[in-house]
Amino acid sequence: MSNQQANKAGASRSTNRVVGWCLAGVVGMFAFGFAMVPLYNVFCEITGINGKTGGRYESTEVAEADMSRTVKVQFLASNGPGMTWKFRPVVRSVEVHPGEPTTVNFYAENPTAEPMVGQAVPSLAPSEGTLYFHKTECFCFNQQPLEAGESTEMPLIFIVDKDLPAHITKLTLSYTLYDQGKQPAVTQTSRKDTTTNDNG
Repeated sequence: MSNQQANKAGASRSTNRVVGWCLAGVVGMFAFGFAMVPLYNVFCEITGINGKTGGRYESTEVAEADMSRTVKVQFLASNGPGMTWKFRPVVRSVEVHPGEPTTVNFYAENPTAEPMVGQAVPSLAPSEGTLYFHKTECFCFNQQPLEAGESTEMPLIFIVDKDLPAHITKLTLSYTLYDQGKQPAVTQTSRKDTTTNDNG
């Protein structure tokens, strides 16, 4: 093999290695981008940064309320892009004692001619308070289907932790309601199959 051929072969191998490294880098960047979303959500839930609240709160301890202190909790509701539902808190604010369970409701109405599914996403301000705001029941835990023209009141049960820092006297809980598409219709075939199964 001549020196010229050897040089060409070496250059080809080098080019292949560079291309391979570039492809690996691109794949790695995409994988990192997808991984960042769940990692970011976990980070927000742990630290409370960005005002994201945690999931369902369960405690085996029965804590007494701190009757010497009150905290004002305000409620806001808004629709995400393209969401046409009427969505609002039934009450705009409540005064609560830390440690006591409190129940409030949010009103939702589907004014369209089609069945739809909504999903509410919560956010709390100040973000420091997210570690001390516990939801035991919330309509935001599940998607909410509504038939055409149907309305409903959706409950939220929460507890403000007694360890909430003393300088926090007001919390603002906001929900954004997003359109999750049309509710799947129950076909006649599905109804027939269900009836058949129920009858054995």
